[in-house]
Amino acid sequence: MADQAITTIYEAFKQTVARFKHKTSLIYLGKKFTYAELEELVEQLGQALYNLGIRKGDRVMVYLPHVPQWVTLWLAVQRIGAIAVPVTHFYGHMEVKYISTDSGAETICCMDTNFGYVSRIFAETPLKRIIVCNVTDHLPLYKTIIGKIYNKIPEGGFGGGENIITYKNLLKAGKSAPPLPPIKVEGTDIAEMLYTGGTTGFPKGVPISHVLFLQSLEEQRKAGEALVPRGEDVIIQGAPLYHILGQAVGFGALFSGDTVILLPRMNLDAIFDHIQRFKVKTFFGTPTLYRMVLEHNRVDLYDLSSLKYNFCGGDVLPREVARRWYNKFGKKIYVGYGATETCGGVSLVPTGIEDFPEDSAGKIVSFQKVMIVDPETMEAVPPGEAGELLVSSENMVSGYWNKPEETANFFVELQGRLWYKTGDMVRVDEEGWLFFTDRSVDIIKHKGYRVAASKVEAALQEHSAVIASCVVGVPDEKVGERIKAFVVLKEDVKGVTSYELLKWCRDRLSSYEVPQYIEFRDMLPKSKVGKLLRRELRADERRKYQVS
Repeated sequence: MADQAITTIYEAFKQTVARFKHKTSLIYLGKKFTYAELEELVEQLGQALYNLGIRKGDRVMVYLPHVPQWVTLWLAVQRIGAIAVPVTHFYGHMEVKYISTDSGAETICCMDTNFGYVSRIFAETPLKRIIVCNVTDHLPLYKTIIGKIYNKIPEGGFGGGENIITYKNLLKAGKSAPPLPPIKVEGTDIAEMLYTGGTTGFPKGVPISHVLFLQSLEEQRKAGEALVPRGEDVIIQGAPLYHILGQAVGFGALFSGDTVILLPRMNLDAIFDHIQRFKVKTFFGTPTLYRMVLEHNRVDLYDLSSLKYNFCGGDVLPREVARRWYNKFGKKIYVGYGATETCGGVSLVPTGIEDFPEDSAGKIVSFQKVMIVDPETMEAVPPGEAGELLVSSENMVSGYWNKPEETANFFVELQGRLWYKTGDMVRVDEEGWLFFTDRSVDIIKHKGYRVAASKVEAALQEHSAVIASCVVGVPDEKVGERIKAFVVLKEDVKGVTSYELLKWCRDRLSSYEVPQYIEFRDMLPKSKVGKLLRRELRADERRKYQVS
């Protein structure tokens, strides 16, 4: 990992390669890449991208699933000082059009299977070139043939043209391209732009510098070091690389000499098989992924005993999920709290501590500064009380890309420095442990009380019949908002009524926290990274209120 003298991503990668040259860096469908082989691929791609006319500061969209090309192309972009713009491969043409236009990207890397979306909007965007990848680009011929025989390889058609380059041809071009000239990249330069949800309905670009990215990776890897020393870990990419959680853990491992396993599709049996086969030590993902593992009917057929470090982020981990995981596997789940705008971790639960508060999101990481304020007055709250969390750091993100109004709403000057307003309600106890209370926009104001939606959800999810719940405030002229819960029951459960669940809540919550309504659903809306989309249900209820 980078030391104090290293401030750019590619320098940090080169340093890691020098130390772990012959060690396995990536595993993909059984194919292994040493660190030296990975570096050679990146150098070739960097030369080819530069030869195409891509220069420092140019934006390059990475529109790929978890394939080796995601890593090689992203690193090649860093090699030439360009800016990576990772987006989920689940996006359709409209999202791709918006982000390519908003970011000003002239190059996009996609799969042959989603090439159709790119070609559809190509002429309406700043895009000038398309790099097309296939899931078998790095696989030996015999695996490709077997995969095609058994129809296991998804294929998509794409046309030719001078603006369309296949990944394999790009590599070939890199071998014969002239060596790269000196490219001066500074630690404060933008390395990538991650897109996150916007209050206006459009995603916001979050520009992340090289030095901030490396600081975040360092803290994330340090958190698990007591359980798994650097250079000895094998992780499976459990959260997407286009998300800051996936990057912090995935690249944190890659830049520490560990081995990262990539799977092109999120398939639980494949995850279990790889954990068993390659003795994976680190597993990570959202609470949704942990719950899916616990609910999977074939999990007991696999040996998952190699797991040592289980990390969860992206949302609040329900207490019952943490307890069930410990009871089943004898391992604790370590959690953290962060945001895209803070480049990941604001607080982390470090390993090496036997007893830590069950509901805590950890302690503030070394490079982040926090302030807890009353969201209405922006004045600091007394120690130990809950308030909105503001975050600042020396190399922090200072605003959104091309979004001055949203920047003004979320970034504020206080006490002589810039702070990011997270919108999250937290408290910090006398020992420095941070406790997540709720999203400030998800605080339900009922009869003058402030009710945390997540607290009601946690109570419901402790019921043995409930697999998921979501709680929102429904407008009410008399009491401000009434509390409504949306509940998903386990498939094999029969006869559970709303009356029973309300009685359950009365036994566990204050009277003003008990829901007034319960609606049963087959599923709840979630984002592409598994976060519960409470705002969608809230918006639906608001619309009903307006109509009535």
